[in-house]
Amino acid sequence: MNPAAILPDSGDTAWMLTATLLVILMTLPGLALFYGGLARSKNMLSILVQVFTIFALISLLWGLYGYSLSFSGTGLFFGDFARLGLRGITPDTLSGVLPTVPEYVFVAFQGTFAAITVALIVGAFAERIRFSAVLLFSILWFSFSYIPLAHMVWGGGLLAEDGALDFAGGTVVHINAGVAALAGAWFVGPRIGYGKEAMMPHSLTLTMVGASLLWVGWFGFNAGSAGAASGLAGLAFINTVLAAAAATLAWLGGECLQKHKPSMLGAATGAVTGLVAITPAAGFVGPLGAILLGALASPICLWGVSGLKRLLKADDAFDVFGVHGLGGMVGAILTGILAAPALGGTGGPNPDTFSMGHQVWVQCKSVLITLVWSGAVACLAYWAAARLTGLRVPEDDERRGLDIGSHGESAYNIQA
Repeated sequence: MNPAAILPDSGDTAWMLTATLLVILMTLPGLALFYGGLARSKNMLSILVQVFTIFALISLLWGLYGYSLSFSGTGLFFGDFARLGLRGITPDTLSGVLPTVPEYVFVAFQGTFAAITVALIVGAFAERIRFSAVLLFSILWFSFSYIPLAHMVWGGGLLAEDGALDFAGGTVVHINAGVAALAGAWFVGPRIGYGKEAMMPHSLTLTMVGASLLWVGWFGFNAGSAGAASGLAGLAFINTVLAAAAATLAWLGGECLQKHKPSMLGAATGAVTGLVAITPAAGFVGPLGAILLGALASPICLWGVSGLKRLLKADDAFDVFGVHGLGGMVGAILTGILAAPALGGTGGPNPDTFSMGHQVWVQCKSVLITLVWSGAVACLAYWAAARLTGLRVPEDDERRGLDIGSHGESAYNIQA
């Protein structure tokens, strides 16, 4: 065998390291600032602490057992413990999934996905949950929902065998987190004064900065999922630009029809909606398909954060389910249509045998399995947290804000 054939490709490795850094940027500080700006000023710091700590916690658990159970072994729902504590990996070990990239790089890249998925959920129960409950829920849900779904889709498990298409995490990340977020809004209950008092974002400037960092970081999320510095990465990259752009404009158009005024919050939310929707499809659809996907996802998610939210009677504080859950479902299902070669798509890994009807059915099954699995695990995890730590902070702490009540410090110390 030619020794060069088993050496990592320096270009692919450099790109994957860069993509990993971009996904970290999405979480720290992107998501933290996006959510923090949406909170009231008395809860800003609590959001930053939750996102920051979850990133550290899940990164550690990923190295200890998450990666092994997700990407080693051949089980339908879980892998095995062959890579427990990352044993057996050396700087020269190549990834079995990405054969031109060192395995340590692949471990780090996938670890950022796990961390941001768990961090997304905090937007639903923001401003009233105990910090200890956040940590306990995160450990349980990561272990029994994120890991098995990552294995089922990307690690050769049940959904991979079924032929489900999920380029960068429509099911594993967005639907998974969105369902857990909705369950959290129900379990934790509404904020004091919800529906009676105005709960306006305290800094749309920070939300815009966070949304911008999310958009930039998403290129690592989507284009990085190509696993190489390749034409496929280029396709995912341009699709990410176009879907987010189309969704931004479509959301603003919907706001103009509803309220006759386009908003900064609408622009930021629309962009994130497009980014969510294109995630499962980024490497499977053509540029026109990406534009269509973004344009269709926006009005659906706009209804999701307004009409559907009222129907569900859930205080999903930062609309995690309406944007990530619903947007992920739209993206996952439409991937089965727009991936068709006749519509400019790539046809997935088997373009010669691509069948739109069959693929849509497979995509729908993957969505349903994700909904049921994540919802069941989330309910059990919230129940356990309620029994062991309690879910809600005391009423007095909630009224004065979690910054002081839970953490003893404030995001803003203004001198008199």
